[in-house]
Amino acid sequence: MSKRHQKCVIWHNRPTAHISCLYPEILALIFGHLDVKDKGSAARVCSSWRDACYHKSVWKGVEAAIHLRHCDRCPANAQDCGLHNALFDSLVRRGIKKIQLLSIRRSVREVVVGVPKLESLNLIGCYNLTDEWLTSALTHRMNSLTELNLSMCKPITDHSLERIGDHLKNLEHLDLSGCSNITNTGLLELSMELKRLKYLNLRSCRHVSDVGIGHIAGATQETTLAGAGLFTLEFLGLQDCQKITDDSLRHISTALCHLHAVNLSFCSSITDFGLKHLSSMSNLRDINLRSCDNITDTGLAHLSDGSVRNLQVLDVSFSSDKIGDPGLVHISQKLIHLRSLSLNACSGITDEGVIKISRTLSCLRVLNLGQCNKITDKGLCAIGQHLVNLTNIDLYGCSLISTVGLEKIMQLPNLNLNLKLWQKDQQISSNSNQSSNQC
Repeated sequence: MSKRHQKCVIWHNRPTAHISCLYPEILALIFGHLDVKDKGSAARVCSSWRDACYHKSVWKGVEAAIHLRHCDRCPANAQDCGLHNALFDSLVRRGIKKIQLLSIRRSVREVVVGVPKLESLNLIGCYNLTDEWLTSALTHRMNSLTELNLSMCKPITDHSLERIGDHLKNLEHLDLSGCSNITNTGLLELSMELKRLKYLNLRSCRHVSDVGIGHIAGATQETTLAGAGLFTLEFLGLQDCQKITDDSLRHISTALCHLHAVNLSFCSSITDFGLKHLSSMSNLRDINLRSCDNITDTGLAHLSDGSVRNLQVLDVSFSSDKIGDPGLVHISQKLIHLRSLSLNACSGITDEGVIKISRTLSCLRVLNLGQCNKITDKGLCAIGQHLVNLTNIDLYGCSLISTVGLEKIMQLPNLNLNLKLWQKDQQISSNSNQSSNQC
């Protein structure tokens, strides 16, 4: 046999290389790029893949979504069930520290005990969660838990907030949106204890009033004496808190100096005078005033004349005719760092106002003009000429624009359009013209 033939035989008989031959660390690096479902599928292929998939780096930052249900194999105390213990042991082994409970039919305590270094607990939409079930889980100091989402857990009351304040001292993110039984008393409990809280969402907490916001800002007698207050807050969500007035904004502007974003949408009692308080907050980057019926051009003048010169996101949508061109003049002169401006259904806005902001808001990325039915091609031409960094524009319901104006803005390199209602209007108009021609 020739040497050349011998080399060919050796080449063909050599062991076939396979992905499973890779070091577990390399496999883990590869599996780390898969989505959660594919990671689970890969773990079932073979033992070497399973071991690699269970490396903690593969599951870093992953939130496990589970159902906490009754089980026929569970004993009465529901804590010695091998099935549930295996589940939590698996989560711990993979280093998963974030859990979302999709549904619950028992106390949350089993999760807290099963994953002792839990960092995030998401209970959004667990409508049957009660104070009893939650407080039975919070029986000891949990220093690792920094995020708790109780959104839409409507049975929760101030009693749970008291327990949260006692045992979750390191909490940074708390979502109570839709917890309609929360009152000012519960906010007082939180303001006394949660010294690291950065995010607080109180959307639709209908009992929260100026007194509760005063507790948060350390402005009431109870909090002043105790030196209490949520002074580290960076986001405060007050959407649809109907008892909030300008006094709340006065409290906020006085004490919450780290606040970056505030959501006041649907707070119908907020007025222009309240915005004068907010205008003194130099760290504000995001203000949502959607459907605040008493905000007018005067309020925008207050904001523009204040210290919020680095504001990046402003939403004054659905103000009807109370926001118009004069308000846009104020914005164009002072709020030149805006990256997102929402003016949907502001019927007082015309091309003149659009031209003003187009010439000065060079940082603008998002512009929402939906249902501003006085905008024409003239305004679009100004946008196309000056707002070269624009990536999203909403022209829903702007029936006076035509393809002439659209061609101007379509020249922008990274633009996305919302033209649904405009296209429908154009089709109706076209059909009407055809019918008249036929007649």
